[in-house]
Parts: sequence; C-alpha cells; structure tokens
Amino acid sequence: MSNLQHPELPVAVIGAGPAGLAAAAQLRSREMSFLVIEAGSVAGAAVREWSHVRLFSPWSELIEPAAAELLETTGWTSPDRDAYPTGGTWADDYLRPLADALGDSVRFGTRVVGVAKRGRDRLVDSGREDETFTVHVETAAGEELISARAVIDASGTWSGPNPLGGDGLPALGERGAADRIAYRIPDFAEPGTRARYAGRHVVVAGTGASAKGALIGLVALAEEHPSTRVSWLVRRASVGAAFAGSDSDELAERGALGRRAEEAVASGPVRTLNSFRTASVDRASDGTLTLTSVDGQVLDGVDEVIALTGFRPDLSMLSEIRLDLDPVLEAPRQLAPLIDPNVHSCGSVEPHGAKVLAQPEVGFYLAGMKSYGRATSFLTLTGFEQTRSIVAEIAGDHESAARVELTLPETGVCGGSGAFDDAASGGCCGTTAGPELIPLSVRP
Repeated sequence: MSNLQHPELPVAVIGAGPAGLAAAAQLRSREMSFLVIEAGSVAGAAVREWSHVRLFSPWSELIEPAAAELLETTGWTSPDRDAYPTGGTWADDYLRPLADALGDSVRFGTRVVGVAKRGRDRLVDSGREDETFTVHVETAAGEELISARAVIDASGTWSGPNPLGGDGLPALGERGAADRIAYRIPDFAEPGTRARYAGRHVVVAGTGASAKGALIGLVALAEEHPSTRVSWLVRRASVGAAFAGSDSDELAERGALGRRAEEAVASGPVRTLNSFRTASVDRASDGTLTLTSVDGQVLDGVDEVIALTGFRPDLSMLSEIRLDLDPVLEAPRQLAPLIDPNVHSCGSVEPHGAKVLAQPEVGFYLAGMKSYGRATSFLTLTGFEQTRSIVAEIAGDHESAARVELTLPETGVCGGSGAFDDAASGGCCGTTAGPELIPLSVRP
C-alpha cells in the first residue's frame, strides 16, 4: 500500500505563498485533508517583503481558479482583472483573504526544519514507499512532528539570495561588508532608503528585472541628489542584449521595464563595468568599499552595494528525502532542460505538471518557484498549473494530472544565456546569445 492511500492523514503543504495556497485551494476543492505550514506570521510573508514592487502580471493571471471559487463564497470581490497590483496589494487583497477562507488548515509561525519518512533515513529501502512522511517543525511552543500522506514543498527561494561573488560563493570580504550590501531591491520611496543611497556611490550587480528596477530608482534619486553615482556591474563582456525583447515582450509591463531601464542607463549617472565578476570586497580606511573582479578590475570609493544576482533553493530541510535534481539548476531533472538558461531564455515553458515534478520519494513534490531551482523565469501561472496537476495526482485522478495545459507569455528574448561573452550560442530559440533569464518579482 502506497503512503498516498492514507486518507486519514493530511497532505502537508510547505509555505503559505501563492503556490502553497493554490495547492491548498485545490486540495479543498477535492475535499482532501491538508495542512499548510508557514514560517511567517501572515500569508504571503515573503511577498510582503517586496510589497513595494509592482508585478508584471495583471490580476487575471494572479488568482488561482479554485481559490477564486472559494473566495467568492465568502463575499470577496475580485479586483480589476486588468490592473497590476504591487506585492503588498496582492498579499492584502488575495493571499490574506484566501488564507482566512482556508481557516485552521493554515498554521502560521511554524517553521519546517526537516522532512523524512517515518522511522527511515534516506538509506533505508524496506517499506519506504508505503510509509508516511514526518514533517519536523519548530514553533514558539517547541518542536513538533506532523504526519502526512504527501508533501508539497512550495516554500520558494526568497530566503536564498545569490551572493555578490562571481563564482557562486560569497566574495572574499563580502560577509564582513554585509552592512553595506543589500540583496533585494530597495524601496526608493521609503525615506530611510532614500537617505541611505542619496548622494552616495552605489553599485548595482545583476541584469535581471530587479537590477533594472534598482537602476531606474537610483537614476530618479540622482535627479534630486546630483552627487549620487551609480556603477553597474555586468558579468558579461558587454551589456549586449540585456534590454532586448522589450518591444516584443507579451507581458507589456515587463517590456516597459526594460525600455525604462535602458533609458535610465543612457541618460543617468550610470557607469557600466563589463566582465566584472566580483572576487573580493575590501573596506578602505575611509570606510568605503573596494571591489575587485576576477580579471583584476578595481572599483573603489563604493558606499553601498545592491547585489541582485538571483536566488537559489534551500534544500537543507530535505536532506533525508530522496530527490532527483539537475546538478546545475537544482530543479527536478525532467524540468531542468525546459528552463535551463544555458540552453535558452525565451520565457516560454513547455506545459508540465506532476509527471515532470515527481521525485523518487513517492508523494513528495517541489512546486512554485522552488521547483525552478536556480532558474529565474518563473511565472505565477506556472505554479497554479503545477499545483493543480500535483493535487490531481495525489488524489488518484491520473487523467486530470496528465492533462496539463498552459500557455505563457514570451519575453521576446531568445538564445542561450550561459556564456560569459557575446559569441553566438546556437541555443534552442535563436542564434545569438541572449541575456540572463528575465526574472519576475513574483516568487511564490
């Protein structure tokens, strides 16, 4: 008997963000027992940390269908489907009401520290498939074990920003300069943030959407405070196609961001340093920072650094779960070729669900942004379809689980993005090298 045949136990969903709550809504629609486990004190705790950022997707693409049906029974009124919310509005007007509607099946202030099979470490084969899961959690009251028939890990990647260091590890001295380095896009409308960066020499590292937003914000700040200087660190040999695709992006707001960033860099006090992959960060006698790249470039007199180089999944709590992950992306092995930035960056993803996301540990699934590992082209619609298919599979509705239909908007940017130079890559989508995958600020 498989552990999926234990209907008396709940399906454990890790994370009360967009993907986790979508999974919960799907489970409720099938009248299956579930428990959402959230480390934060509110729904969408991670989303609220970028509450000032406006999403590229309109409301019509940010509300899961089963969740909408549940919310409508509470008298909830859907926002304007064509409007673009901020992260804070998304959390207040959708995620919080959805968590409220799900009631006591959502537990806050409960941090998952480990997932395993009951009485069996990762080495044990005997009886493994039939055994239930144990989810180890920490709460204000202490430690606790939660038994589950299946586990959907939708805990996201927000807690794991990539370091400034160009080799994937913190640069020498990076940890010691932590007071001068921010790893998320600042809110430039906040007085304290403006005071921190105004009139200073600020470094922005990265070429994705968050980096573009930071460049736009800093250039606007420099208009009010002309002494503000901006250095933009680009790991490639040239900016190349970093702003390409803006006019052909099917997400209009994402394309508009690219155009605005290109204009800001062209008109503002932005100095671009190419092929700059940071090797060390040193604090000078005057308190400023000196950044040195792998190839010997030196940038001194730096007051603040905004490192926006992507995110990576925290897999530490899954050390006793049998996973089959791509060695490069840390995403499910079958999913990785569809999203690998070394191969393509078109933004279009082949429809996928439970079959592609399944792991050797029967009944365990990665969903939402965490399923993409280190890749950054995730869209909320993808998470909704993932969770619908996963829940159908857990429920034994294999036909529905296999019937995955999803059409995602394209970025208008194609070509491999793994190379460090601008040489032709021959990627799956085009013949010239493109920029890094354009990430959304949506990270369920």
